[in-house]
Amino acid sequence: MSSSVIGTGHGAAAAWAGDAWAGAVYDGGPGSIAEARGFATRFLVDRHGFDPASQAAGAVQLIVSELVTNACKYAQGPCALDLERTPSGIDVTVWDSSSALPLARAAEPGRVGQHGLEIVLALCDGFTVAREPVGKRITVRISCH
Repeated sequence: MSSSVIGTGHGAAAAWAGDAWAGAVYDGGPGSIAEARGFATRFLVDRHGFDPASQAAGAVQLIVSELVTNACKYAQGPCALDLERTPSGIDVTVWDSSSALPLARAAEPGRVGQHGLEIVLALCDGFTVAREPVGKRITVRISCH
């Protein structure tokens, strides 16, 4: 299995290990969200042949956007993104330095903002959160049928 380190933009570094896994680290700056979404798109399209307009690619891109947005907004520091192709789908894992666990709010159609976790939970087939020695790790599983 080969691995290489590639830059993904300002304040970011990424590694690809074979075809099944890729990871990137972001500084939490303004470009981190778009860089993470682009990284996920390259992983899906370039490494795994997904149609960029497919439902699975759209779900992964939106989940990555929401989780990295929350990491940048609430942890206010670096975050890491891991993507793994599994036999049944894609696992998206985001680590950030905040130990505060995410809280899904009750649906309120009139509320402006703070719907990110609701969106993630609606799109995924599995959601876990684990506290780490520093911060937390959120893993989301998306099935690809």
